[in-house]
Amino acid sequence: KIVCDYKPNKTEKERVRLTVGGDKLDYSGEVATSTADITTFKILINSTLSTKQAEMMMMDIKNYYLGTPLPTFEYMRMPLARFPDEIIQKYGLNKIAVDGWVYIEIRKGMYGLKQAGLLANQLLQKRLAPYGYFPSRHTAGLWLHKTRQIAFTLIVDDFAVKYVGRENAEHLRNALLRSYELTTDWTASVYSGMTLKWDYHNRTCDISMPGYVSNVLSKFQHTTTKQPQHTPSKYIAPSYGAKTQYATTDETPPLSQKGCLQIQKISGSTLFYARTVDPTILMAVNDIATEQTHATEKTQAAADQLLDYLATHPDATIRYHASDMILHIHSDASYLSVSKARSRLGGLFYCGNKPPKQDTLNGSIHNVAAVIKNVVASAAEAEVGACFHNAQSGAPLRVTLIELGHKQPATPLRTDNSTAFGILNETIKQKRSKAMDMRYHWLKDRVRQKQFDVYWRPGTENLGDLHTKHQSAQYQINMRQNILHQANCLNVLRGCIKPLPHPQARTHANTLGQTLTATRLRDVLARVHVKHIQNMNMN
Repeated sequence: KIVCDYKPNKTEKERVRLTVGGDKLDYSGEVATSTADITTFKILINSTLSTKQAEMMMMDIKNYYLGTPLPTFEYMRMPLARFPDEIIQKYGLNKIAVDGWVYIEIRKGMYGLKQAGLLANQLLQKRLAPYGYFPSRHTAGLWLHKTRQIAFTLIVDDFAVKYVGRENAEHLRNALLRSYELTTDWTASVYSGMTLKWDYHNRTCDISMPGYVSNVLSKFQHTTTKQPQHTPSKYIAPSYGAKTQYATTDETPPLSQKGCLQIQKISGSTLFYARTVDPTILMAVNDIATEQTHATEKTQAAADQLLDYLATHPDATIRYHASDMILHIHSDASYLSVSKARSRLGGLFYCGNKPPKQDTLNGSIHNVAAVIKNVVASAAEAEVGACFHNAQSGAPLRVTLIELGHKQPATPLRTDNSTAFGILNETIKQKRSKAMDMRYHWLKDRVRQKQFDVYWRPGTENLGDLHTKHQSAQYQINMRQNILHQANCLNVLRGCIKPLPHPQARTHANTLGQTLTATRLRDVLARVHVKHIQNMNMN
């Protein structure tokens, strides 16, 4: 089929492409392509900021897939009626058409071919190898050089290049220009749908996706409410002290097939935004995604509230700053908070300072919000399971950091459950909890190997809590101020409360005292900030 699109960030903005129905072609070879993900790119941003005199530039290969020769030709046919008259006359398609069909032999890569991405990547490796460039062994889409201070991530045909010294960047650029047509952005302002704002003097970088939320709202024709929405999901205050806690069941009517499809589209569009720049909506998106195949009117209401929240808080920005490039993980879980007696886990990952050096919260490079597949028997087991899941997610990130030249000590993994802390550090004698060993002994082994350092902190200091349960508006505003960069709003935590250092540097008594002070200050500032936003919306 013929696909028309408008790409404002490309040199050729108005684009027309002929695509292949790759799902209808029989191809038995390898098709998996090594490409970087957003987390790898965010790590590269942090590495650039934390390396002296390092900068970043972007490059884009024109017709990256289209210029790759196919070892075996493919064939397709297309109705003559689909071709514009101008094309039919220019190439004389009437003379070669058979029964209204044009038969085409494919000799080079095309969009839609299963093998196009892999063949283009293999050809790139072959062309860059003589110049000393090679893909890293363990991290997909990350490329390194044998001797030069340069590294880059590759997402489809977009290069994000970290370099020390412009001559190293020119070396890569000249190597690519021998085989490809390039566009170069020395300001590194746009990459894979993200807008970047660099401040090399202060060693910070802001990433955002301006206009994405407005496009989503327009796409789904969403009408926002007049009242601002400060929480992405419905919050029900817990009933403390109740003798019986009843699980809620959804008894609202199911949506039609069209309605379910709409929910799936909303989930997909907002999930990309959540993973990239706005983790405050990740748990709400995950909640909707678990119900999208059997969506009900309650699911539709949840999706509407999520869109209202995005309309109230569009254009989120994450700020990264220079650090010691040590991976930190905050892990949390909520017990029996999901239907069918299931529990939810959450995690927040960022690059910080080396313990016991005082740490400052950096922008998150990875966030986790997921439902624990197994039915756990206690809150402690849910917390251990969350630590296990987050540690497994953190293991490859450790490898990426090491490949970029940032040595890693035991990764600090924060939990707010003292029982989970005791089990994983083997300071608690296990009896009834022995059933957990079969499922989560992997993490205990990694703690023994000093790959992870599981430590305890109160729940008020655990940022993973954001991804495990529905939160109040005040809490949501607090966390938004804490993990996102808000240039025009009050800064609730940053600059007001210094993050607590590693557990080795402070006693539990001091920690408890500062936690109470911080909690009171958060509540006061949150009320002020809510009133401030309401006044702004009224004006």
